[in-house]
Amino acid sequence: MNFRIGKRKSAWLLVALFTTNAAASQTAFGLDFPAFTQLLIPDNHGPRLVINRDISPGGAPAASVQLSEMAKVALIARQVEMARTPYGAKMVTRTIMAEDYGWMDTQFTCLNRLWTKESHWNYQAHNYRSGAHGIPQALPASKMEVVGTDWRTNPVTQIRWGLRYIEDRYKNPCGAWAKFKRSRYY
Repeated sequence: MNFRIGKRKSAWLLVALFTTNAAASQTAFGLDFPAFTQLLIPDNHGPRLVINRDISPGGAPAASVQLSEMAKVALIARQVEMARTPYGAKMVTRTIMAEDYGWMDTQFTCLNRLWTKESHWNYQAHNYRSGAHGIPQALPASKMEVVGTDWRTNPVTQIRWGLRYIEDRYKNPCGAWAKFKRSRYY
């Protein structure tokens, strides 16, 4: 008999196993575990708190566990890898737009039209005549160094620079799209 467990169910199974194990034994092989357990499971929108459980005998939280630096690096790496495809870049961009700028679907529609015309969401796009580069087609491309020196290979650096540029110059993606429709550049 074979059982198929989807990604969402397997994450909950992991949470259940973790919680059961943490509640059952606070020590293992002579090592003490914190009485307060916090489990973070990443999803497409960044780290999300799944469990925040107090397992101390008195019921008061004994300690709070933060997302480790290694986990943060892993989440950033995952976001970069996802953004290497046009679909993934759009997902990452939607998240950044909502979390950092408060821009929602209407603004994303404008941005999608703009960056589809500019680069087809290809982080390796390069215009050999002008020198424009990346998803937002920065000109000169070296402008993106204000966000990160890895702008040649990191689509998230390009996305963050492009959104910052649009906000500074046009206030929002629909303003940049309107400019592009008038002059074929933004």
